Formats: sequence, C-alpha cells, structure tokens
Amino acid sequence: MNDLATRTAPARPGALRRAAPALLGYAAVRALGLLVLVLWSEARGTNAYTLLTARWDALWYTRVAGLGYGYEVRLPNGDVHSNLAFFPLFPWLERLVAAVSPLSYADGGFLVSVLASLCAAWGIFAVADHLYGRRAGVYTVLLWAALPVGIVQSMAYSESLFTALAAWSLYAVLTGRWVTAGVLAGLAGLTRPVGLAVVAAVWAAGLASCLRERAGSARGAPSVLERAGLPHEGTPFGRDRSTVPGDGARSGQRAGTSTTAPRAPAPDGAPRAPGAPGVRLRRALGMLLAPLGAAGYVLWVGHRTGDGPLGYLDVQAGWRNGFDGGYAFARFVAGRFTSFPSALAGVGLLLGVGLVVWLYVVCVRQRQPLPLLVYAGVVTALALCASSYFGSKPRLLLPAFPLLLPLARALAGPRAPRPALVVGAVAAASAVYGAFWLNGSGPP
Repeated sequence: MNDLATRTAPARPGALRRAAPALLGYAAVRALGLLVLVLWSEARGTNAYTLLTARWDALWYTRVAGLGYGYEVRLPNGDVHSNLAFFPLFPWLERLVAAVSPLSYADGGFLVSVLASLCAAWGIFAVADHLYGRRAGVYTVLLWAALPVGIVQSMAYSESLFTALAAWSLYAVLTGRWVTAGVLAGLAGLTRPVGLAVVAAVWAAGLASCLRERAGSARGAPSVLERAGLPHEGTPFGRDRSTVPGDGARSGQRAGTSTTAPRAPAPDGAPRAPGAPGVRLRRALGMLLAPLGAAGYVLWVGHRTGDGPLGYLDVQAGWRNGFDGGYAFARFVAGRFTSFPSALAGVGLLLGVGLVVWLYVVCVRQRQPLPLLVYAGVVTALALCASSYFGSKPRLLLPAFPLLLPLARALAGPRAPRPALVVGAVAAASAVYGAFWLNGSGPP
C-alpha cells in the first residue's frame, strides 16, 4: 500500500505503532505531573487523589451522575448555581463505569479522563502527523501534555474527553470522513458548551467544499479554498512526509526531481470524483449530525426550565457567566495594575493573551487547514471573551491544540536547538506549577 493511502485510515495496521512514541511521551509527562502533585500534596498534608477527583467541577459532575439534573445552590446574593450548566456525556460515562464496576462515580470520572486523555493525545498526533509528519506529531502531543494547566488532563473533568472527540472529528474532516466527523462533533456537543467550535469546523469545511464544487476548480490547479486546507472530495490531504524535516526522503525521490504519488483509495469507499452523489450525501449527513448533540441538550434545558431555546443562557447567567466580547476580562486585567504586586500578574496576563493571539496569527500565516483555523478560533474566542471565571481561562484554552502546531513544527525542524531539552524543561515546569495550582486556588 502506498504511503498516501497508508495515511488515510486511522484504524490501519501499524497506526498505533506509529503513534507509540507520542503516546509513551505523553504518558511520561503526565506521570511526572502526577508524581510531583503527590509529593507536593504529602508535604502540605492534602490528598492528591481528592484534588483530582472530588473538588471544584468534579463534584458537580458526580452529582449529575448520582442524582441526575435538578440540583442547584442558591447563594446569598441571589445567584443560582444549577447543575444544568454541565453537559451530560461525561457524567453519563461516570455512571456507566460505576454501573459495570465497583468504582465510585468519582473513580469512574478519573478513569474516563485518563483514558480519554490518551485518546486525545492519539487524535492530536493523528492530525499533526497527517499534516506535517511524525516528528511534528510527537512534539505537538508533548507540548499539549506539558501545558501549564496540563494537570487538568488527569482530573475528573471533561476537557480530556472533549479534546479527544474534537481531535478525531477534525481528523475525520481532514481525511474526508464526513459521517464520522459529524457523529464525533455531535458527541463533543454533548460534552462541553465549546462543542460549538467542532460544529463550526465541520460546517465550515462542508460549506467550503460545496463552494469549491460550484466553482468547478480544476483538480490540477488548486483553488484558494483548497490551499486553505480542503481536499478534493473523496481524497485525503496533507503534506507528503518526504517534504517534512526529520521524516526522511522516500525511495525513488531525489532532490531536484518531481514525483507524483499514486492516488489513494477514497476514504470510506467514497467515489473519487468531486461532487459525486455519494460524497455529497455523506457530507450533508455529517453536517446534519454535527450540531445535534449541543442543540439537543440546549433545547432540553430550555424545555425543562420553561424558558424556551434561551433557557441554557439563563442557567449560565445564574453562574454569572456569559459572552461579552472580552469586556469583563479586559477590566479584570486592568484592575491588576492598581498595585505593584498585582501589576506583575497583570503583565503575565497580557503576555499570556498576547502569546495566544500571536500563535493564532502564525497558524493563519502558515495556512493551516480551514477546519483547524475555525476550531481554534472559536475555542480561543469563547475562552477569552467569557465574562466570568477569569482563573479558568487557561483551562478553557486546553482543547485549542492547533495553536501548538507552529511550535511543534519549529521543534521538529532541523535547526531546532536541543528540542528534547526544551520539552523536558517545559514538562518539569508544568509539573511543579500543576502541583502548586491544585494545592492553591485550583481550577474552578
């Protein structure tokens, strides 16, 4: 089987073996984080496992798993914290694990999160490997594992589950598997409100594909949309690995010569011809399935509360959470500059936001595929422009893994200065910060 065809199917023989270095590296980084957390917690007289499974949002998930929806807390200031704010897929899985094993809901949440984090790492590797080669895929996973708030990936939270569903949905879009992409996007929409980002990515890819068909672009002359990352229908896309630094040249291809890779079998058996009826049907079905999870839960909440389609927004308002374009966050950052000690935090916040925005600009300039740009853009916008829980913003950015691709490509390049040392230092810093964070304010 030729190399291009080999890249097409995620379930192909050897796929797990190809991803093994990334998964082993991911497990090592996360194990280091957990070890430091245990040691730090022992020194402080706290319980590391309790911090991972029975505090903050983890408690709300276990209440949903055990009691169902309807639990709420009324605060003295009139705010109402309802568990309807938490999407159902993660607590459903907690309940499933508890039903088929002796584990508690909290234990089930930890198990689901750990397994989902490995699936997320594999999905992130699959996307990066497909686009930029194996070395870039490994470094993307290692950077994601070593994020400052990477400890959340090992908590009984829904971030790992959501990232796994999002990464594999994006991979399905990139390889032309529209129905798979739609199903996974629907499940992501049942996991977190930011599931909207996955739906937007699937729809953007589908609409761009339709526009390309109507434009009738020639197969040999890629259109603007194709350069943005949308392949011809029924064919996979991604940079040939022979052009990726560190992956080595393929046999039969020499410098200064041009080779044409054999055409790969169409994914899911789709016809190769752009706009073929079977392809159009699968694309339409995938786009139809994508929003069903999020829309279904939001409409159910509206029906339960009696407030109609906007009922979920009212539930979020009870948590003082909403979308104001970043106004409240800007005021929060500005408020840090009222005194010298807090001004240092303000500078750190500005640098962090600047780094995120800069990385997204680099992603655009490097012409990442359209679905990845849409997904990362929506995740970033929702995280930075939410009107409350400012300490949660780094955690809310955790699923935005496409932002790491420029850094991973730089580490995978031939001029990277000691990339293993860089990743090791970042992983160690992440482990220390994660232990300090969970034993302090922690993620709300």
